[in-house]
Amino acid sequence: MSEGSQRPEGLEKGIASLAANPQRAIHLVDYQEGSVVSREILKMDKGTVTLFAFAEGQGLSEHSAPFDALIYLLEGEAEITISAKPYQLRAGDMIIMPAHQPHAIQGKGRFKMMLVMIRS
Repeated sequence: MSEGSQRPEGLEKGIASLAANPQRAIHLVDYQEGSVVSREILKMDKGTVTLFAFAEGQGLSEHSAPFDALIYLLEGEAEITISAKPYQLRAGDMIIMPAHQPHAIQGKGRFKMMLVMIRS
């Protein structure tokens, strides 16, 4: 690559165009019938930012992670369960899922979210 055309650190090929270029996150991932679609937009040693589009009836079954994660709902509604306690989120809401606590995600119709995972 020539000087000035290098990708910014942390950006994978194909998403470098997002750097220093305002975007509407909701438009960066599309629904696919019967599926969960994800698009990783930032990947670094200490964490990632991933956008998800969940079709109606889709979710993530209970699991845990060794690091904290933040969910920001971009569109729709979802129930986030953390350590057996359900939380109702709507577009514009966010919640932090603490490390090592079991959590699950279930949509109330289709929804989009941003997941920010911090590894430290």
